[in-house]
Amino acid sequence: MLGILSLVLWAVVLVVALKYVLFVMRADNQGEGGTMALISLALPAAGRLLSVLLTIGLGGASFFGDDDHSGDFGLERDRGSSDRDPGPQAACRAGRRRGADRAVRDASRGSGRMGRLFRPVMAAWFVVLGLAGIVHLAAKPEILVALNPRYALAYVAHADGWVAFTVLGSVFLALTGGEALYADMGHFGRRAIRIDWFSLVMPALVLNYFGQGALVLNDPAAASDFPHGLLVAVVVLTTAATVIASQAVISGAFALVQQAIQLGAVPRLEVRQTSAESAGQVYLPHINLLLLIAVLGLVLGFRSSDALASAYGIAVAGDMLVTSVLVAMVAREVWQWPWPALLPVASLFLAIDVMFVSANLHKIPDGGWFPLLVGALTLSLMLIWRRGRAVALARRSEDGMPMDLFIASLSRPDAPIRVPGTAVYLTTQRDVVPSALALNLKHNGCCTNNSCY
Repeated sequence: MLGILSLVLWAVVLVVALKYVLFVMRADNQGEGGTMALISLALPAAGRLLSVLLTIGLGGASFFGDDDHSGDFGLERDRGSSDRDPGPQAACRAGRRRGADRAVRDASRGSGRMGRLFRPVMAAWFVVLGLAGIVHLAAKPEILVALNPRYALAYVAHADGWVAFTVLGSVFLALTGGEALYADMGHFGRRAIRIDWFSLVMPALVLNYFGQGALVLNDPAAASDFPHGLLVAVVVLTTAATVIASQAVISGAFALVQQAIQLGAVPRLEVRQTSAESAGQVYLPHINLLLLIAVLGLVLGFRSSDALASAYGIAVAGDMLVTSVLVAMVAREVWQWPWPALLPVASLFLAIDVMFVSANLHKIPDGGWFPLLVGALTLSLMLIWRRGRAVALARRSEDGMPMDLFIASLSRPDAPIRVPGTAVYLTTQRDVVPSALALNLKHNGCCTNNSCY
């Protein structure tokens, strides 16, 4: 127990606190976070590795999609059966999420109103987690010796190899929210996330984990029990916190897809701004509907929390590994970190991520294949779209006039006829006259001959 608690604690410290909150969150693209933001920062400095780096980055982005089901899991445990189908409860909750997102869309006042609703619920949730841990810690305070990382190292060194390997895969489940935390940076801001993490979230989690360990050591049979008088209130609070946590994943998906659109990796979709103050707070109706369909298909296909847990984690572990690769590239080429400073940090994070990816590989036959399959299909679609878009733009530009020649033609006697006012043509191509401008000049007879288009 001391070894496992120490593993959980130091995994949270190294991966979430050190890697994401302090290191990775420094890499923001105009306030935005997430894999796509890292790609945008890393690509300009990629050079000959551009195609490889883009494929790796899009692969990580295609794996984004962790969700939590703790509320339904607790309900089925309370009923005394781990085989009970949670599909109806999860399906209803998916509908509630859909309704909550529609409320965000219709309110058109941004996330401020939703934040005022979510804030006290989440604060109460973490306070309850911390208090529940303190109650059991008081009965067995000696369990705090697991704060020493020596117990984690001793457990890995002395446990059976396969057992230690599978335990690491379970320990990783305490870290899966780290990637969503980074992707949501554009919604909440780096400073707010850091303050909340170190002042409330991390202390509450650590207290709860250690309280659970103390409870198990005192009475293993009590691990699944809770005072009956508080059970309903705790289940209601747990469900509310789960819905709000899933909302963070949804908003992270919105931000990710918006960045993918800007990068040209996915088709243009309807993007609605939900805040007058922050450009990163967006709502994508088509992605919201797609998430609803995906969640319903997932819970109805796996039918139990135990089966779903087998598929949970491997995709996020892969995404975290990709994040380490990209942020190392950004630290070297954008932040100009010297190799002696970068190598120890990058090596530590890469080693941890490779370890957790390997520890999750045994989940592939039991359901881990599903997120890998979805990720592979998503990556293929993004690469096909990006390649097809590049071919279409190249074909459209074949007959286009180079911009420098067009500008030079403006001083000739047969220059286009000029009228008062200013016209703006939006284009991603800076070296060729936009096709809309060329068509305007041609069809409106602005030129005395065809030399200016």
